[in-house]
Amino acid sequence: MEFATPQFWLAGLEIIIINILLSGDNAVVIALACRNLPKKQRMVAIFWGVIGAVVLRIVLMFFAVKLLQIPYLQLVGSALLLWIGIKLIAEEEGEHDVQASDRLLSAVKTVIVADLVMSIDNVIGVAGAAKGSLALLIFGLVISIPLVVLGSQLIMKLIERFPILIMAGGGLLGYIAGEIAVEDAAIRGWVAANAPYLHYLGPAVGVVIVVGAGVWLTRRSKRGAPAG
Repeated sequence: MEFATPQFWLAGLEIIIINILLSGDNAVVIALACRNLPKKQRMVAIFWGVIGAVVLRIVLMFFAVKLLQIPYLQLVGSALLLWIGIKLIAEEEGEHDVQASDRLLSAVKTVIVADLVMSIDNVIGVAGAAKGSLALLIFGLVISIPLVVLGSQLIMKLIERFPILIMAGGGLLGYIAGEIAVEDAAIRGWVAANAPYLHYLGPAVGVVIVVGAGVWLTRRSKRGAPAG
């Protein structure tokens, strides 16, 4: 597909739209992972987190269809996403004993891992729109980077004003984890034939697990913290 053709730009527009629609949850993860960093380090963490996530997405494009056929892969990814959601809710702002550089690296790793898990099925839509063109694929993803960065900055500002959004963001990760789990190749057929209600119950259970465990760990941490 030639760069100057209308087909290239039309497909590029499709990829940008798909990325906008699929980037909301990624912006939430970035905002949650970076919210406790000093303001000067937030942009550094966002930049490297987004760059790492985009590079992994490009790699995933070549293996997406095969990855979705590997039994238990999405179940493992779902469990990982549940853990990330719980960790982000339970993370305390008072962790001053943690070195700033360690917190920065931890935030970047969290963004990349969460995006990798959430992108396993999403990349198929983008790969389809790219019609096999690597240049088109990279073009669409690069254009979407500023949108994710701006979105995460806006969500971080909202989190500072409305801390309850931390719990809502963690719940979103739990919801996505439930969706991923019931679509795993090992159980997809059984769910469709015997328990289609799991498509609704799975995400709901994911929300309950993340929010419940996150709140419990937060309260336990506060009870164990020294007074004053």
